[in-house]
Amino acid sequence: MAQVVTTKEGIKVGPGLPDLPPAPESVEETGLSLDFIADLICKTLHTRGTLFGSELVDAIKLPWYGVLDQAVRYLREEELVDVRRGTGQFETQWLYAITQKGLARSKQVMEQTGYVGPAPVPIKVYNDYIERYQVPWEGLTEDILRDSLKDLVINERLIKKLGPAFNSGKSMFLYGNAGNGKTSIAERFARALKGGMLVPYALELGGQVIRFFDSAYHEPLAVEEEKVHRSDRRWVLCKRPFIVVGGELRMEHLELAYDEGIRCYNAPFQLKANGGVFMIDDFGRQRVHPKDLLNRWIVPLEKGIDFYTLLTGQQIVVPFKVLIIFSTNLAPKDLVEEAFLRRIRYKVEVGDPSEDEFREIFRRVAQAMKFEYEPEVLDYLVDRHYKQKGRGFRAVHPRDLLNQARDYCNYMGWSYKLTPELVDLAVDTYFVEF
Repeated sequence: MAQVVTTKEGIKVGPGLPDLPPAPESVEETGLSLDFIADLICKTLHTRGTLFGSELVDAIKLPWYGVLDQAVRYLREEELVDVRRGTGQFETQWLYAITQKGLARSKQVMEQTGYVGPAPVPIKVYNDYIERYQVPWEGLTEDILRDSLKDLVINERLIKKLGPAFNSGKSMFLYGNAGNGKTSIAERFARALKGGMLVPYALELGGQVIRFFDSAYHEPLAVEEEKVHRSDRRWVLCKRPFIVVGGELRMEHLELAYDEGIRCYNAPFQLKANGGVFMIDDFGRQRVHPKDLLNRWIVPLEKGIDFYTLLTGQQIVVPFKVLIIFSTNLAPKDLVEEAFLRRIRYKVEVGDPSEDEFREIFRRVAQAMKFEYEPEVLDYLVDRHYKQKGRGFRAVHPRDLLNQARDYCNYMGWSYKLTPELVDLAVDTYFVEF
């Protein structure tokens, strides 16, 4: 069923935030068929038992009047659902239960798709929203970037490289030794992206459902309850997503995943990250060859669209508005050939901190962890355990060493005061000598 175009104004929720779509006032405005909604009600009652009308509204996220009441009326006429009792004169206060006939219908429907949850948004409606969606990184200024990175110790040269790279919205490599803050930098950039975006609970295409909203990656923003109830509750206003995957990534994680148990699809990582940042950490350490991973992104990065295929062979196209960051502690030239590297616009090295930067990181971390120490103790750490050992500085070392020291203090009942002896204990159990 095609989505009916509505001229109703969106619901304002705050500056810099997208309007909430208004609640549909009819079955036609949902973009779903009456049969689809009726089947979803049957499956909901089948799995959850008897529910009040108001509880069906909360479960399915569609309004009662004009939508669910029409589907329930149809189900009652077909003797698939009946009313057990009521606590008031309104239908939302009546208790609904599935009948034996409805149970048989539900089991039959669940052989096709076992999805139970909030009603999905038609894929066309989602595509229309994403096509109009304004990518956030184009508004990233130097002041915004500096403010987002202010809790990190980063030199001017690196900041001047990061700014244009992030502002471009193009794919990039962040490379350098492990522990120098590549992931922290990407996280700060994601935080700098202002505003929010609408995320559907699920998508629908030809009766098939793709689960989309994922609480592990989508963080809802607070919205006044009254405005939520006037909106299309199939959408959730969220912060812009920031999704990080590492060495566990496989090619199948980048395609629609069919769940045999409930017979519906799960959206892949990059689809969940639409409108935000998708970071592939430890690039080059996946079981997939780096060339194959980069090949997967050629069309999305160049054309701004991504393709997915259902089990039926039907192909769907979705706008691709994701900033992809490849992060690695391997040299990019050792991962893929030059022709592939040219497709990655920016290659930014996050190098080892200088001695001065290392000392500043140490001071900040020690202060945050409430460690007392004399300047000579930091001199001792640098001279004895770095310069004499020929050991390179890493941005993560101060945090890790002070965590070791804190563990010793807690175990021994000592106050948080650094001494050369405590430094030696922390170093001896942190670094491995080859």
